[in-house]
Amino acid sequence: MSDVLLTHSYFMHFDPKQEKAMMPYPPLGTLYAAGYLEHFDFSVALFDTMLADSEQELWTALHRHHPKLVAIYDDDFNYLNKMCLSRMREAAFAMAHIAKQWGAIVIVHGSDATDHAEEYLNHSADVVIVGEGEQTLLELCQTFIQNKSVDFELINGVVFKQEETVKRTPKREVQKNLDELPFPAWHLLEAEPYISEWNKRHGYVSLNIVTTRGCPYHCNWCAKPIYGQVYNSRSPENVIQEIKLLQMTLQPDHIWFADDIFGLKPGWVKRFSELIQQEKISIRFKIQSRVDLLLDAATVEALAKAGCDEIWVGAESGSQKILNAMEKGTTVAQIYAVRRMLKKYGIKTAFFLQFGYLGEEKKDIEATIRMVKDLMPDDLGISVSYPLPGTKFYETVKTQLQEKQNWVDSDDLALMFPGTFSPVYYRRLHGYVHKIFRFRKGIQTILDLLTLKIPFQQSQLRSIFLTAYFGPLAVIDRVKLAYLERPR
Repeated sequence: MSDVLLTHSYFMHFDPKQEKAMMPYPPLGTLYAAGYLEHFDFSVALFDTMLADSEQELWTALHRHHPKLVAIYDDDFNYLNKMCLSRMREAAFAMAHIAKQWGAIVIVHGSDATDHAEEYLNHSADVVIVGEGEQTLLELCQTFIQNKSVDFELINGVVFKQEETVKRTPKREVQKNLDELPFPAWHLLEAEPYISEWNKRHGYVSLNIVTTRGCPYHCNWCAKPIYGQVYNSRSPENVIQEIKLLQMTLQPDHIWFADDIFGLKPGWVKRFSELIQQEKISIRFKIQSRVDLLLDAATVEALAKAGCDEIWVGAESGSQKILNAMEKGTTVAQIYAVRRMLKKYGIKTAFFLQFGYLGEEKKDIEATIRMVKDLMPDDLGISVSYPLPGTKFYETVKTQLQEKQNWVDSDDLALMFPGTFSPVYYRRLHGYVHKIFRFRKGIQTILDLLTLKIPFQQSQLRSIFLTAYFGPLAVIDRVKLAYLERPR
């Protein structure tokens, strides 16, 4: 029997694009919450939905662990949860209903629950945690389990119903000293399915770590319902301890640092790199950053020496007009400079791109495509502008939103406000840019092999064969885009 059964609402099986890519990462935020409760002597079990088939599997976990309390505690560090996908909301509702039928107290936490707390309360949740969740969850567990009370009006950071009236307690302050937090409860994770899928699909195993919480920048489309406009960091020494723990236990080949912004604190990257080398830790990793933070050669060199082999940056657009409208705080010139800098140090560059932002015209789209062709990043992630509650962008377009206000899954990409072109156009544009990118990648691989710039590898065959596939399809897409560009 366990005091608490922790779970989360992200099912890869309900997200076809991610299931096809099959790069599953454990629910890090959920594991942090589990480690925090264990630190205060609560017995905790985990029902991990990442690779599960259905919400109904929760019944098995309930029968196995007999919890007094079920917490549907989403991973705040997983960008897929930050998307507030409606299919995962339905999964949370279903699991809350199952837990309530079982007779457990139901707590919910996550970005979507923060934005739509009343809906979750109407679907079997007893209380919703808003903001940073570990301390709030602990206090709720102490109230429900140890004190056997339902009086939680003095607990900051919760939303609940009292006699059909929705009540909110004051906002909880975020944890500033992250080194005080226990490590995630990695021992609760059933790791073998993750290891098996990674090895089978990619030939290596990757796990996730976070070194920070929050982001201090002001991109006006970026939702921050959990941490708000803050940035707090673990010490490099503390992060190194967790890496060593994982190497002794789960033995990953690679780490994804899931921070919104990696290594922003002055001197952090340099110290981290020094410790990696001192401890003789050999691990490849990828990070997310901003181009204006990667202009310093010493920083990039330190990342390379530490083992960084890939950096995802929010390039967003090749049009300075659009970057300014987004209040991104970066320039197109910086994107070009950083691509060259990272290439010099052998680090792959991947771009997040966004089409459909307010005021974007055909010339802005063409500037973005030209930037991709000029720089040929190592990978691309393409989306359309997605208004989420709590953002300046959402406030600008909310009166124009239709009934559909959330994507169903991560491949939905619906433009939910009137854009320059139709939603069908942006879907076609998404496919076109990907095809052009893959076609040019294939051509470059062929040229590099013919000129002996790179050695032949079996893995290159697929890229070469697909070149003949993507080229004609890109031409067809271009014709269809020209038709869709006509005034409506």
